[in-house]
Amino acid sequence: MKPDPALLVELGAMLLVLGGLGAVAWRVGLSAVPLFLLFGLVVGKGGIIEADSAAPFLEVSASIGVVLLLLALGLEFSAAEFTTALKRHAPSGVVDLALNATPGLVAGFLLGLEWQAALALGGVTWISSSGIVSRTLSDLKRLAFRETPSVLSILVLEDIAMAAYLPLLGVILAGAGIVAGVTGSAVAVGAVLGFLVLARRAERLLGRLLTHDDDEQVLFRVLGITFMVAGVAEYLNVSSAVGAFLVGLAIPEGTARRARSVLAPLKDLFGAAFFFYFAYETAPADIVPVLPAALALAIVSGATKVATGWYAAGRDGVGRKGRLRAGTALIARGEFSVVIAGLAITAGFAEIGPIATAYVLVVAVSGPVITRAVGHTRDPSPPSPPHGPPASPPPVTPEGPSSPPMDAPAPR
Repeated sequence: MKPDPALLVELGAMLLVLGGLGAVAWRVGLSAVPLFLLFGLVVGKGGIIEADSAAPFLEVSASIGVVLLLLALGLEFSAAEFTTALKRHAPSGVVDLALNATPGLVAGFLLGLEWQAALALGGVTWISSSGIVSRTLSDLKRLAFRETPSVLSILVLEDIAMAAYLPLLGVILAGAGIVAGVTGSAVAVGAVLGFLVLARRAERLLGRLLTHDDDEQVLFRVLGITFMVAGVAEYLNVSSAVGAFLVGLAIPEGTARRARSVLAPLKDLFGAAFFFYFAYETAPADIVPVLPAALALAIVSGATKVATGWYAAGRDGVGRKGRLRAGTALIARGEFSVVIAGLAITAGFAEIGPIATAYVLVVAVSGPVITRAVGHTRDPSPPSPPHGPPASPPPVTPEGPSSPPMDAPAPR
């Protein structure tokens, strides 16, 4: 099969620019995500340069990228640790829904959208981007911080909630029967809970299956299992990202270290493709008229996400600076917000498209920047275990409950 020369040239040029942007971000100590998004606007649909030949490849690469980002995130934690954190943060999920769906819902009515579109806009502002948040935490070396399990608990609770929300929203937008939506939601939530139980019970089996002296064998086996589980999750109306995250949780500690090492280059490559393609699909001309409304919505919903992270990290006994880091880490919205807006547009509510796109781009770019800005401060109190429930209540200082220093070692 003869390769398309235009495809190869475009991909080569994009990779060189993405690499250069990543180097700039690394030098200034910033996450590369905002730069990748801005580059996507420049060369995407309606941008200064249109690279059409690479679009099909980029679309597939973006799907792989979000799966690998969440797999890498799951590899940082054990199933037991995460199940405990998830149970503890059920109230945080309720607070998250109440605080962050409301701004979008209210904004929808103020903008004159129909109630179905306003409900969809509420979903757009509710859900943080698992892909952007995970990449930002990794770039800023915060995976070992004590507030990180709180952030991850919120993300997975949101993904589980999406398994119920998306079928119901689809039914409402299409005007179909409510029974079909409720049934689909129940199946999706049951599948997520089933995956979580299996993840806890399959650690030993996966350890035997994935252990090998050859890195290539580890790579093939981990990717094969991850993609299969992610695909099954999609068939069950559950996010493929959730399936990948649960695979990472199920892999035992020794194998997880090997997997992180061999997967790192692929995760970086396809992760960059995911963020680039998200902006690539957006026409800059559609953003300008609704930018003021999007900025106002971003400010309000950014504040509510900070409040959510503050509350969730507080339940883990994290200090005030760690709670602020948790809140700012959740600001970015991305893949799920785009999916929700896409459902509304497909159902005939095209008016939601420009405001949703402008909003997501604003918070997707500003979220990592704000997260980086609050990361220079450190808590004065001594470090505490970064994962799982504390063995005893953390000491209280004038700064609040203790949280670890910025250079805390990464556990597994």
